[in-house]
Amino acid sequence: MAVTPERFAQGMSYDAFKTQMTRNQERFAENERQFQVDPADIAVFEQLPQPLNVLVLAEDWCGDVIDNLPILGRLAGASGKLNLSIFLRDQNLDLMDQYLKDGQFRSIPVFVFFDQHFNELGRFIERPDSVTERRAKLRQELYAAHPEFGSPDTPISQLPEEVRTPLTAALAAQREQTKAEDNLDVVRALQAIVASVHA
Repeated sequence: MAVTPERFAQGMSYDAFKTQMTRNQERFAENERQFQVDPADIAVFEQLPQPLNVLVLAEDWCGDVIDNLPILGRLAGASGKLNLSIFLRDQNLDLMDQYLKDGQFRSIPVFVFFDQHFNELGRFIERPDSVTERRAKLRQELYAAHPEFGSPDTPISQLPEEVRTPLTAALAAQREQTKAEDNLDVVRALQAIVASVHA
C-alpha cells in the first residue's frame, strides 16, 4: 500500500511530536541541544532542488528515537528542505508494517524520504549498522570487565534490580562516549539518501 499525500498529511509536525511526549523529554531536548549542525553537513540538504517529504515512525520510549529523531529535526529546521510528518508506531501499524527491519521487526525510528510525487527515495531504520557494531563491541568489553553483570545474552529486564541499575547506567555512559561519532554516522546515512536526488 503506497503512502498517499492524504495519509502523509495525517502525521504530526516535529514540534507537535515533542509536545505530546510523556517520557524522555529531557534526554530528547538534551540530544537536540548537543547536536551541532555542521554547515558542510547541512549543505547537502539545503541544495535540494525541491523540499522532500519525510515520513517518520517513532515512540517516545525508544532509545534510538531519542538519539536519532533530534538529528533529523535539526537538519530539517536548519535546511528548510525536509517536510516531516511523524506517526506513532503503535497507532499506525498499517504504515509500520510497510517498513519492517529485515522484513520482520517493527524497529524505530523509521525515516522514509519521498519526492514531491511520493516516490520513495530511500529509508533509514533504527540506526546505522556501524553504530550497532560499535555498541556491540563496547557492550562485550563492558561485560568482560564486569563479570557481576552476568551474561550479555540475558535480557536486561530479567536481571535483578541491583544488577540492572548499574548496568543500565554503564551502558548509558558508553552511549554518551560515542555519541559524536554515532551522530556523524546518522548524518552520513541521511545524506546518502538525499544524494540520490542530486545524482
